Amino acid sequence: MERIEHVLPWGCPGTERRLTVFRFGGGPRKAYIQASLHADELPGMRVAVELKRRLVELDAQGRLNGVIELVPVANPIGLGQLFQATQQGRFELGSGKNFNRDFADLATLIAPALEGCLGGEGASNVRLIRAAMQEALASLAPPLSELQGLQRLLLAHACDADVVLDLHCDFEAVVHFYPIPQQWPQWRSLAARLRAGAVLLSEDGGGSSFDEACSTPWLRLSRQFPEVPIPLACLAATLELGGMADTDKPLAQASAESILAFLAEQGLIAGDWPAAPDACCEATPFEGAEYLYAPHAGVVSFLQPVGAYLRAGDPVFEVIDPLDDRHSTVLAGTDGVLYVRERLRFAQPGLWLAKVAGHTPIRQGRLLSD
Repeated sequence: MERIEHVLPWGCPGTERRLTVFRFGGGPRKAYIQASLHADELPGMRVAVELKRRLVELDAQGRLNGVIELVPVANPIGLGQLFQATQQGRFELGSGKNFNRDFADLATLIAPALEGCLGGEGASNVRLIRAAMQEALASLAPPLSELQGLQRLLLAHACDADVVLDLHCDFEAVVHFYPIPQQWPQWRSLAARLRAGAVLLSEDGGGSSFDEACSTPWLRLSRQFPEVPIPLACLAATLELGGMADTDKPLAQASAESILAFLAEQGLIAGDWPAAPDACCEATPFEGAEYLYAPHAGVVSFLQPVGAYLRAGDPVFEVIDPLDDRHSTVLAGTDGVLYVRERLRFAQPGLWLAKVAGHTPIRQGRLLSD
């Protein structure tokens, strides 16, 4: 195991933050896994603890057929942001920016350098594109903030990987994925192993998130240069490991084993691993996800558990104004799985309280919420 330490730029005098990367194994193929880019989403960090322990064992046994990089704390900035004993890990306090938005557009950065350089052999094009990505990131002007420096470091470690997993969670949720549609067949076995309750498919969620910064450049370049073979060489997804409280050891161990078995399927780990279950949830378009809001302020009571399959018209939650006795019941507007509930129980203006993974597109434009 190799431990790599990166000092983040723009630390205040007398202070310093570091990004730590653990590298295991060796070989031409690579997987990259990071946890808690939203620093208050801790199930991924807990799973990373189990992954690190197991990767040390597998590396010592000589069972790693490629490089596996693990970043258990992908956001040391957000991890240290506390306000009145509450962690503020989703947005950088100084700028208000979401830590998982506005990653560099690698396709745009490297497309001019690829003109006339790509050939008729897909593997050679992959090597050329990955080298161009690394060169483009290294050639950027110095970062203007700790956040920008952190994002560039994360992307530099991930952009040459064959498999990228960005481990997150939601408030109260079933396990769910956000891949691009073209890669869903390859992710299906991991979804089955983790007993995912929903998979939301989209080519562009609208926020330049980390996983899309890794996967979609290959899609865009293949369309920009249709005359040459450009495989979708980076299998990347955001994996939401349930809800924020799902950090129990047995659950983390089971999730880690599922991820390792999936990496073995990808040829990165040797040995015998359990087969993936046949049963798996259905993937649905991210455009079909319905976000449910309260019509007024009040205390919230949920009427359905996460994971419930709803029909349009089913009651999802009720809102009661404790002073004026206003009472509203909010109904599902689409058929689908209730995959996320808000953890707070008082309705706020403009903030969603539940999400339903519907089958029919009902939204367009920017799909990701901040």
